[in-house]
Amino acid sequence: MLKLADIVRVAGEVRPIEDAMLETVIQAAAPLDKASEGDLSFLSSAKYRRDLAATAASAVFLSEKEVEHCPEGTIALVVADPYLAYARASHLFDQRPKLTSIHPSAAVDPSATLGEGVAIGANAVVCAGVQLADGVEVGHGCVVEDNTVIGARTVLRPNVTIQHDCIIGADCVFQSGVVIGGSGFGYAPNQGRWQAIAQLGRVVIGDRVEVGANSTIDRGAIEDTVIADDVIIDNLVQLGHNVRIDEGVAMASQVGISGSTHVGAGCTIAGQAGFAGHIDIAAGSHFTGRAMVTKGTKEPGLYSSGLPATTNREWRKQIARIRQLESLQTRLQALEKKLSGETGE
Repeated sequence: MLKLADIVRVAGEVRPIEDAMLETVIQAAAPLDKASEGDLSFLSSAKYRRDLAATAASAVFLSEKEVEHCPEGTIALVVADPYLAYARASHLFDQRPKLTSIHPSAAVDPSATLGEGVAIGANAVVCAGVQLADGVEVGHGCVVEDNTVIGARTVLRPNVTIQHDCIIGADCVFQSGVVIGGSGFGYAPNQGRWQAIAQLGRVVIGDRVEVGANSTIDRGAIEDTVIADDVIIDNLVQLGHNVRIDEGVAMASQVGISGSTHVGAGCTIAGQAGFAGHIDIAAGSHFTGRAMVTKGTKEPGLYSSGLPATTNREWRKQIARIRQLESLQTRLQALEKKLSGETGE
């Protein structure tokens, strides 16, 4: 149970409100249309203004222009960015169980170095030469292989695998099922068979990186795979060997990036987008869902490919037109040639 003063303290700059209001008890966070007394909510888009007018929330983050729509009895927490303010306050309501000690069933090699406040869950394995900085949390069933270094306060949720010699920064979060440092897809053809190529690089990850459940980041073939600071990666994402992701990139679920591709700073990549290998993506490039990226980009901007969903009937018409393009081009070229001959050009 919190008081509104606790929420205001972490939310950022909030327009001053009466001291008595700061004693208001806040018990939970809730959407505007479902909130009741004791709940905190937010309005970040005018399309939900009707929900604001009818809300029973005790307090709402909103912008200055929405104050007039806030109902009587609801405290208006006026901020520059309501969504950001709520994001900061939301952590006060997080009830995820946190490890506070090293479980007796954890296997920790004597040569591993553990900082202050390190917590390790049941059946986790920490191998030889591993370095865990202060406040690292290794969840139940995790495996951290030899000589890996993990920075302060980084959290591995249950069943994460960090393979050997990886370097992980501070304040990162890896959700369950993540595999960091697996072998990249490298094979040489050999008379109808495939000869595996040893993957000799590492994975090097910066600070404040978050990786979603069941995502994989392959180790480099010779050089390292590198993920810079403040990158966020959704569930079920696959990054190939020697990929480089610069600062502040965000990618949604089921993105796949092939080996040795470089993604510049600040790019956003929507779900199921796929990238060919050995291409460079300019900083500030943004890709819509299911984009098929076979060439790099030289300028920032919005990029798309593929056909958006429509009715089956309309889709069949579109495909039929696409199949006619080649014959139409041939006819057009013949017509241009004929006209050119008639005019002597």
